[in-house]
Amino acid sequence: MGVSKGNMFEIEVKKVSLYNTRSRGVEEFAGIRPGYAGVYCCGPTVYNYQHIGNLRTYIFEDLLTRVLRRAGYQVTHVMNITDVGHLVSDADDGEDKMALAAKREGKRSHDIASYYTDIFFEHCAWLNIRRPDIVCKATEHISEMIELIKMLEHNGYAYQAGGNVYFDVARFSRYGDFARLDMDNLLAGARIDVDSNKRGPLDFALWFTKSKFENQELQWDSPWGRGYPGWHIECSAMARRYLGDSFDVHCGGIDHIPVHHTNEIAQSECATGKCQAKFWLHGGFLTTASEKMSKSTGEFLTLDVLKKREIEPLAYRFFCLGGHYRKELAWSWEAVESAGRTLVKMRRRIDEIRESVEEGLDDEFSQVGLELLSAFDTAVFADLGIAKAMAVVHETISDEQISSVEKLKLLSSYDEVLGLDLMCAQKEVKELPEDVVALAKERDDARQAKNWSRADEIRNQLQAAGYLVEDTADGTKVKK
Repeated sequence: MGVSKGNMFEIEVKKVSLYNTRSRGVEEFAGIRPGYAGVYCCGPTVYNYQHIGNLRTYIFEDLLTRVLRRAGYQVTHVMNITDVGHLVSDADDGEDKMALAAKREGKRSHDIASYYTDIFFEHCAWLNIRRPDIVCKATEHISEMIELIKMLEHNGYAYQAGGNVYFDVARFSRYGDFARLDMDNLLAGARIDVDSNKRGPLDFALWFTKSKFENQELQWDSPWGRGYPGWHIECSAMARRYLGDSFDVHCGGIDHIPVHHTNEIAQSECATGKCQAKFWLHGGFLTTASEKMSKSTGEFLTLDVLKKREIEPLAYRFFCLGGHYRKELAWSWEAVESAGRTLVKMRRRIDEIRESVEEGLDDEFSQVGLELLSAFDTAVFADLGIAKAMAVVHETISDEQISSVEKLKLLSSYDEVLGLDLMCAQKEVKELPEDVVALAKERDDARQAKNWSRADEIRNQLQAAGYLVEDTADGTKVKK
């Protein structure tokens, strides 16, 4: 346990270690500001449903913020929504994904983005992924992107060619360091004819004014002409807007390391002259039998598909927690169904513990209870070591040295990190109290009005009262 000293007070935080992609090693975490952690996570490109491989990354990021808060940090969790500018290739090649979706579905880009954003956060709610403190849309931060590009231009790292603005990779000597890129081989094998406007094959677009596609729907005025931003500049601009030139943690999928995050670091640090993020954390792939799960390969499973097979979404969260966030996780129906059965058994065992509670028992932690709590925290504070933490959960359930009241307190505390609704009873009650029915109706109204904070508040209120809350096509479903 450590004490971070501020100007006016002291903030007590517990020791957390995390694997830092930048150093390729596990390091003790310390915020730039005492007791505070600014966390930026690359959010979805909202042109389609997010498949369960995408959602694994958001489960890992939710786990990270829960653990940091448990350790005593005040966390600001920022996530972007990419609703413009992301081409089908990370290397500035192909059509804008939003434009493709608009053509596919015969709708305007704004409507496409709004629909898939709502679906994304609905699926996150099914998985108990807490909504970030700040959700920022690319289309609402064009001025911040233009400002950052102007800084790069002033510092000599950006150039105009063919009506577009590009980042000059040759000007940044540390470009390949983050991803451990072999620059000589990359340059030797690169195709320079993909975009003849570029000085070098690894240069990337900051702003497009000359589009290969007629009638580009999403465009804005800029000092370089009417156009739209490149994908990479979005995250740099929005992270800087909400967390500053330098912040604590940047997260994303492992596939972002060689291009997107490499480009982010280049443009951010060349614009500001400061280290963009102190820690970089990346989640591993969800793989099928042959390769990683992705939309392009046709291996495209959503939570809706799981629910149609009567698999509880939290069974998928439990399945993901069964593998370390940095490692590949092999998908199979058998594995996720097994995870669901195990989760139900755990909850039923907790039901039995609840039924055995004797009135009047002291609910203070015993020495054994404190040791179990410490073992759980030690596990999750060591680079999110959920495997060892789950062993503590099972040990707590079966330990005969501690009372039922103490077990329930411990399990409830663990679930603040795990997010598995462990305390929700498995016995369905057909007739619910009128106030519970009213709250479920109010939650549906709040969700319809997109009042997510009120919907989350009611969900937490119902769960605290011992109810399982599920989102279905027919609205909020509540079980005792």
